[in-house]
Amino acid sequence: MRVLVTGGAGFIGSHLCEFLLGRGAEVVCMDNLITGSVENIEHLRGRPGFAFVRHDVTEYIGVDGPVDLILHFASPASPLDYLELPIQTLKVGALGTYRGLGLAKAKNARFLLASTSEVYGDPLVHPQREDYWGNVNPIGPRGVYDEAKRYAEAITMAYHRAHGVDTRIVRIFNTFGPRMRLNDGRAIPAFMSQALTGKPLTVFGDGSQTRSFQYIDDLIEGLWRLMNSTVHDPVNIGNPQEMTLLDLAKRIIRLASSQSEIVFRPLPVDDPKVRQPDISRARALLGWEPRVDAEEGLRLTLEWFRRKLGA
Repeated sequence: MRVLVTGGAGFIGSHLCEFLLGRGAEVVCMDNLITGSVENIEHLRGRPGFAFVRHDVTEYIGVDGPVDLILHFASPASPLDYLELPIQTLKVGALGTYRGLGLAKAKNARFLLASTSEVYGDPLVHPQREDYWGNVNPIGPRGVYDEAKRYAEAITMAYHRAHGVDTRIVRIFNTFGPRMRLNDGRAIPAFMSQALTGKPLTVFGDGSQTRSFQYIDDLIEGLWRLMNSTVHDPVNIGNPQEMTLLDLAKRIIRLASSQSEIVFRPLPVDDPKVRQPDISRARALLGWEPRVDAEEGLRLTLEWFRRKLGA
């Protein structure tokens, strides 16, 4: 099997590349390194069957030889990134997905789109099921990411219906683990970096907003099962174990044996108040559910952050 992973030098993409190589696949990792890093794939370079191509997927994608599977993970993925890179975020969701689908059609390859729980916006339905259409502000600062992914889902289904491209759509809920950027801007990297360096943990709002965090290994297993299924409709992959951000901050302080305090800052515009996946579809159609307890995942991730920070 020959696989193209766009965004392959990113957090999730690099774990995917590693997983696929371990399954005997030949992997072409493509990334323009706007938010990805060659450090994430340094341990893979030189391994048989692995190739890195630096390329912006909003431009024409040319890959010589056969391609059996395309995993489209190229995109800024944290609020910090897509607020700083709004045009690039919209372009990779629209043009990048279009280019990837065009290659899938030309190569007769299966195509998997990495979508997101952000398509649900600030949800009015809780927990979120795949048949919920969402509550998104299309002109708000977060809209560049939310609408880019909603468009990406629409064009993916259009290529499936109009051209018969064999497509999959995964809606990924908050995922964490080793190789997240220290300055990622999302809650877990921010809290861990702050706790390990003795700085105050910054909680936005009163911390009562909820998130559901899954460890990277669980996500990769869910992606693998979805790739090998015949499910074309979107599937939530996430951990339904919900917690408040204030509780998360307290957990990380405890696990890090930190003396850091918690400080509160104003809530960002359109920040979702709740986020919890309904994973009934993943359980029924993929036989998947998360296995790694959030506490254990946080411990493993803290160890990695500690090494990176030298703390």
